[in-house]
Amino acid sequence: MANIQDVAKKAGVSVATVSRVLNNHSSVTEKTRIKVEKVISELSYEPSMLGRNLRTSESKLLLVLLPSVSNPYYTEIINGIEETAIRNGYNILLCETDSNPERESRYFSLVKNRMADGIISMDPAVNKERLFELAKTYPIVQCSEYDKGADIPFVTINSELAAYHAVKHLIKLGHKKIALLTSDEQFLYARERRLGYERALREFDIEVNKQRIYYAGNIGFENGQQGMRSLLELDDRPTAVFAVSDILAIGALKEINSNGLRVPNDIAIVGFDKISFSNMTYPTLTTIAQPMYRMGSMSATMLINKIQGKHVESIVMDHELVIREST
Repeated sequence: MANIQDVAKKAGVSVATVSRVLNNHSSVTEKTRIKVEKVISELSYEPSMLGRNLRTSESKLLLVLLPSVSNPYYTEIINGIEETAIRNGYNILLCETDSNPERESRYFSLVKNRMADGIISMDPAVNKERLFELAKTYPIVQCSEYDKGADIPFVTINSELAAYHAVKHLIKLGHKKIALLTSDEQFLYARERRLGYERALREFDIEVNKQRIYYAGNIGFENGQQGMRSLLELDDRPTAVFAVSDILAIGALKEINSNGLRVPNDIAIVGFDKISFSNMTYPTLTTIAQPMYRMGSMSATMLINKIQGKHVESIVMDHELVIREST
């Protein structure tokens, strides 16, 4: 395998000149650049990225913190991050925290030790205090879930407004007994989506019945089933359900079907996120669509800009109500 000395010898230049060509230094003449690049191609020389990164103090690696890689919500966001990172000469490392402080600490250490250049955090359960402290020194961007008042730029949607639109859609269809299937309110998105749900009900003079609000804890298919099971046991059963995630909604849909009820004739249901599975259910799921690929792409662009010392502003993107068979 050819090394930089082999390239310099065949091109008739110094090793320093080859290095300047590799780093696009402006002091190299066009004639010399072409000659060196031709030899590099002939010898199939590949420069050591490790060596280059040590010289520039850049790893060209972005960390993506998320609670679970198996959650389909993150798939399109990750695609957006990865394609944008690669286009700009960076690679990404997916860091599944599983809400484990030890794992989290290990990933934070990669940035502190200059083995990664920055972090895109998508983990709603991340240790906020440690993340805020790290952000004082190192480039960090939050995607989807964020923290109000924190000095960390973020990309997200207006979850409260999106939930309001979802519930208003059900009200416009004639529903008044609308249940909320939500998750742990330690997470900002859960609190905001409940506020949107309550805002829509109050606007149309519909009482907020706390018996119709089910806190599922975690977002999982089984949690959606269990939540729907509890809601169906109410004496005054709801005629519609708004779920704060598609996964919860799909679990609820399964439970409704298992009880011999029909969607939307007996109970209408709206989810949130527009994951790929939401168009494969029976019936297909009405849902709030987040621009997940663009959110990922923008968060990567913001982080790279931050790494390069540029000023970065937070962005709130638009959402869309996608109406399908479940309503």
